[in-house]
Amino acid sequence: MPVRDGRGVCQKTQLTNNWRGVVVYPSRNIDTGETERYVELVTSGRITRIYLDELDSPASPSIAIGTVKLVVEPESSALTKARELIDFAKQQIDSEITQREFLELIETIIIYKFPQKSREEIEQMFGFSELQQTKVYQEAKQEGKLEGKQEGKLEGRLEGKLEGKLEAVPLMLNLGATVEQIAESLDVDIELVRLVAAKVNTDK
Repeated sequence: MPVRDGRGVCQKTQLTNNWRGVVVYPSRNIDTGETERYVELVTSGRITRIYLDELDSPASPSIAIGTVKLVVEPESSALTKARELIDFAKQQIDSEITQREFLELIETIIIYKFPQKSREEIEQMFGFSELQQTKVYQEAKQEGKLEGKQEGKLEGRLEGKLEGKLEAVPLMLNLGATVEQIAESLDVDIELVRLVAAKVNTDK
């Protein structure tokens, strides 16, 4: 593409590296098919679309893909998938710190998907000893959110539902999803997603 040097003279940038692009959608219905502005890229044969909800379980499962898929996993199977991811992470991740960070991410996803789950239900899914290690659990316990009335409901975590969703925004941005697609997929206000996206760009 033509660019101007310091003297204002147009020069042509030589692109020597071959490239391919991947567009990742949570599901096919998010793909609107509106590609007029990118028709050259789409028809170049260099762009591949991936729909997370259509990915089959590979022979060598990926923790990263599994975690992203958990965001769009139906409620009926989300708990089972989360447990499988945790068990798989224990086998594949040697670092205890990384394991704990991964567990916190999975717990955050589950909390915003099931804000009404009781303490007992959350403990049963994660395993009580595992749950106690997470930052989410410790902070909630210190604030009295896990010890009190209403049979140990995760009080105060309802307002954390939105926060949990927004924590998934940077990952989805890195995977190529647009602000509009993320807002629709997570069912959050598009302006909030834009704010998170702006912060991500600022932090880079």
